[in-house]
Amino acid sequence: MNDAPPLDFLSQRDFKLANLIQTIGKYSIEKHKDPFESLIKSIIYQQLSGRSANAIYNRFLNHYDNTLPTPKQIIATPSDTFRTKMGLSFKKIEYLKDLSLRISDGELNLILLSSMTDEEIIEELVKVRGIGRWTAEMFLIFHLGREDVMPVGDLGIRKAVQSLYGLPQLPSSAQILEISSSWKPYRSIAAWYLWKSLSNFDSIG
Repeated sequence: MNDAPPLDFLSQRDFKLANLIQTIGKYSIEKHKDPFESLIKSIIYQQLSGRSANAIYNRFLNHYDNTLPTPKQIIATPSDTFRTKMGLSFKKIEYLKDLSLRISDGELNLILLSSMTDEEIIEELVKVRGIGRWTAEMFLIFHLGREDVMPVGDLGIRKAVQSLYGLPQLPSSAQILEISSSWKPYRSIAAWYLWKSLSNFDSIG
């Protein structure tokens, strides 16, 4: 069992990561409090710029008097309303309704997720249309606060690892798993530093 504080542990295990930690400073992973809101936002924000996603999400909340709707309210909202008043795509409307139906039917119990292992949670969440492994991993990190998640498929992580280690090309998932194996059990924290580092590298667009 590791007793060292996360940053001391990571710095001792990886000198390149230690330099990154020293440059960036203390980490701060802001957690989303409501699991339903966390998943709704992850669906709405998919493949959109921050500004566009924020505008759509604000219109979404405005429709429900600036409060988070219940799954039943989302189910009862006509698809045309989502499309014309909020600007959601047909696919995202389908995803939001599928998530809401699964919760409403008791097929997905968000409260029980916190008692499951990371892989069990991922297995449950990817059953929902529009939620893939990456979205489930973001839920683990930014809602449940799980400290040992390494989203190997994340493009930002791949770019940051390439830059940090001077790799000639983007690393594969297997390479990232190998590099990050020494960061266990704090791979989520290491990932946060990798994301944060992107603006520090001239080679990152």
